Amino acid sequence: MIKQIVKKKKTINKNIEATSNRKLSIQFSLDGFSFCISNTLHQVTEFSSFNFSETVNTPELVLEKLQEIFKTEKSLQDDFESVTVIHQNNLSTLVPNKYFKEDALNNYLKYSVKTIATDLIVYDELECIDTKNVYIPFVNINNFLFQNFGEFEYKHHSSILLEKLFSKSSASLHFYVNISHSIFDIVVIKDAKLLFYNIFEYQTKEDFIYYVLFTLEQLELNPEETIVSLLGDIDKESSLFKILYTYVRNIRFLPSKNTIFNDQTEIAKHSNFILLG
Repeated sequence: MIKQIVKKKKTINKNIEATSNRKLSIQFSLDGFSFCISNTLHQVTEFSSFNFSETVNTPELVLEKLQEIFKTEKSLQDDFESVTVIHQNNLSTLVPNKYFKEDALNNYLKYSVKTIATDLIVYDELECIDTKNVYIPFVNINNFLFQNFGEFEYKHHSSILLEKLFSKSSASLHFYVNISHSIFDIVVIKDAKLLFYNIFEYQTKEDFIYYVLFTLEQLELNPEETIVSLLGDIDKESSLFKILYTYVRNIRFLPSKNTIFNDQTEIAKHSNFILLG
C-alpha cells in the first residue's frame, strides 16, 4: 500500500508570463518530491512540493509515490524544452580532482556508502572547488522520468547546493546548514574555499544538535560567535531551531531573491533553496 502523500505547497507566479519554451526542474528524496517550472528568462512560474507522510526506505517505494503524483499533477504532463533532475540522498562523496580516477568510482564510496555490484556510480563536475562529486543515483527513477520526458540532465543535490552557496559566499567564514526531513547538509566555506562538507542522517533533535556542535568543535569554531545560516525545512517554531538556539546564538535564515516569493507568504524564503535559491 502506498502511504499518504501530502501536497504541502503550490505557488503560481502571476506576475511572470509563462512561455512555451519552459524548463522543468525536479527534486526528490526518500521524504518527498518537488518541482518548479521556469521560463526562458530563468524566472520560476510555478512551484509545487509534496511531503511523504513517512520516510520510505527504498527507491522502489519512491517510484510508486512519483507515479501516483505524475498521474494527478497536470503540470507534469506537459512538454518541456529541458528537464533537470536532482537526486537528494546521502550516497555521495567529494573527491578532489588531483586524486580522482574515473575507473575507481566504487573505491571512493565503499568506506562511507554500502554499495552492491549492480549500483550505477556517476559523478558531477564541481568547478567551483576543483572537485568531483561521486554518487549513486536512483536508476529506476531516472528510467521512469526518461519514459516521460526523454533525455534530461541529472545531478546530486549537494552539487547544486555547493554551486549556489559558493556563488553567494564572500571571503569571510560561512557556516551553512541545509535541512531536510531525515538528512541535513553542513557546508563551511572560508576565504572562498571549502573548509568542510558532510551529509548527516538524523531522527531526533538531539541527533541534529550533536552533529552541528561536533562539527563546530572539530573546526575549532566558537558556537557563541559563529554565524550559522539555515536553509531548507526549518523555522523558528521547529524543535530543531529551538535546540540549536540553546547552543548557538547567532542564527539567520538565508533568504532567496527568487521572484516566486514576491506575492506570497506561505513558502519561507529560505526553504527549497536547491530548487529556488
